[in-house]
Amino acid sequence: MVGRSRHYRVADTAQQVVGGFLLAGPFVVTEEVWLLASRMGLVNVLATVVIVFGIGYGALYEADDDRDPDREAEVAGVPIRFVSLMGVSYGSVLVLAIAVTAPTTFAGQLELGTTLPEVAALTAKSVCVGAIFSVVGAATADSVF
Repeated sequence: MVGRSRHYRVADTAQQVVGGFLLAGPFVVTEEVWLLASRMGLVNVLATVVIVFGIGYGALYEADDDRDPDREAEVAGVPIRFVSLMGVSYGSVLVLAIAVTAPTTFAGQLELGTTLPEVAALTAKSVCVGAIFSVVGAATADSVF
C-alpha cells in the first residue's frame, strides 16, 4: 500500500469494532451457539481461544505482507494492534450478548441453571464461540480499511 501508514492508530480499533460487531451479531442470537456452548468443557474452550488467536494473528501478520509485528508498538511484548483485535473480538460478542439479554434468555430456554455463576459460565463459553467469527470480521475490517 503505497503512501499509507501501517502503524497502529485508534481508528484501526474503530474499524475492528465495526467488523467485529458485524460478524458477531448473528451468532449471539442463535440458540445453537448457546446449546453448543452449554456442552463445552475446558478443552473445548481452550481450543476456541487458540483458534481465535490463530485466526487473528494470521489475518493481521501472515496474510498482510505490509505488516511486521516486530515494528509495531507493544504492550508486554505483544503488538498493540493484536491486543486491540483480541479485545474487540471477545468484547463485541459480550456486549451484544448482554445488550440483547442473550445469557438469561438462552439459559432459561435451554433449561440450564440460572444462578449468576452458571449464567456467567455459559456466557463465557458462548463468547468464545462467537469470537471465532467476530475475529474474522474485525481483522478483515482492520486490513481492508
